[in-house]
Amino acid sequence: MSQTPSVDLEAAHRYFAPHCFNRAWDLIDAPTRSVENDETMLQLAMASLWHWNQRPDVTARNRSVGAWQVSRAHALAGRGEEAMRYGQMSLAAGAAEPPFYRGYAHEAMARARMVLGDARGTGEHLAAAHRLLGEVTDPEEHEMLEKDLRTIE
Repeated sequence: MSQTPSVDLEAAHRYFAPHCFNRAWDLIDAPTRSVENDETMLQLAMASLWHWNQRPDVTARNRSVGAWQVSRAHALAGRGEEAMRYGQMSLAAGAAEPPFYRGYAHEAMARARMVLGDARGTGEHLAAAHRLLGEVTDPEEHEMLEKDLRTIE
């Protein structure tokens, strides 16, 4: 019979939530990705979200941002339905968050709709994200969201 190692699960979740998020982010930002890279990106984003959800200090913002990243990874991998599913989770979790986070949830939905070929839905969520962009007062956050919105056609 094998012995189960003693592991501090809370510490593991604190480590892996941001670690997986940052590694997924590196792949999201990569100018090109292989099919294997896409799979790794998706697994990392999902692992990050899972680890965040295991933490006792998880917030609605953590859940919204985590779901946004999973949505973005799915959109980049061409998986529109899953991108939409996690975009909706981001919207729901971030409903009471500041405009920057709500804007990004709409960015996720616009991108998912774009992958699905839904021009109307893309436009609706892009418009909502642009309205929220107008309320973002932090210059760095404003620039970040604006830059990402420009990548949606």
